[in-house]
Amino acid sequence: MSIPTPPGRQRWLALDTSTAALSIALGAAGADTPLAYHGGEGGPQASARLLPTILDLLRQVGWPLAELDGIAFGCGPGSFTGLRTACAVVQGLAAGARPGGVPVLPLGTLLAVAEAARHTHAPDAAQLQVWAALDARMDQVYVARYAWRAGHGWQELVAPRLSAPEALPEPDDATTLCAGNVGEVYAERLPAAWRGAAACNTVPDAAALLRLAAQGIEHGLCVPAAHAQPLYVRDKVALDVHEQAALRAARGG
Repeated sequence: MSIPTPPGRQRWLALDTSTAALSIALGAAGADTPLAYHGGEGGPQASARLLPTILDLLRQVGWPLAELDGIAFGCGPGSFTGLRTACAVVQGLAAGARPGGVPVLPLGTLLAVAEAARHTHAPDAAQLQVWAALDARMDQVYVARYAWRAGHGWQELVAPRLSAPEALPEPDDATTLCAGNVGEVYAERLPAAWRGAAACNTVPDAAALLRLAAQGIEHGLCVPAAHAQPLYVRDKVALDVHEQAALRAARGG
């Protein structure tokens, strides 16, 4: 279900808790630079820090919660706990802000990785493709492919899926980036193009979500608070004892 009336674009809150990092941004949808920003440690601390930090940033810029045009959040894939935390906080804020609620814009975390990589490593590119990957733990990674065209935005080429680190796709030309947080985690197990790539220290970021929000609004992706849901890709949180034993054997442990 989408929001019938497109929301305004000037007062947006964006947040991401899908990895070990926590980030929050305030600004206009599509803005290159946030009006206010917080980045720090997430993980187990995210649930305790997220709401107070959001309210503190809103106070700093003088925005009442009820006057927000919308809230964007990294909906996944990513940490199960982080995604649930973000979704619960966003639903609560959006539903309670004012009668009728504030529109919510769920945005993919792998798309946010692609946008963060583009903005940092190829800001002037007219065209670009990005393989974006995030550590999924359990000896797997999440991966998706996106294409960028200046003036047109992003297009999803390969939807988010699970992969073994060794099976990550390699770029087929010089205009394709490998980006994500898998470099330090899997190191020499990765295909050559992923090892040491500068963009492989990229995580989803609220500033990237804020830039992506304008395209999300144009594509009608805003939903009421109650319809905001995480994108898990994998519905299993942990390996059972037999799978753990098999994994140790495969690693030679």
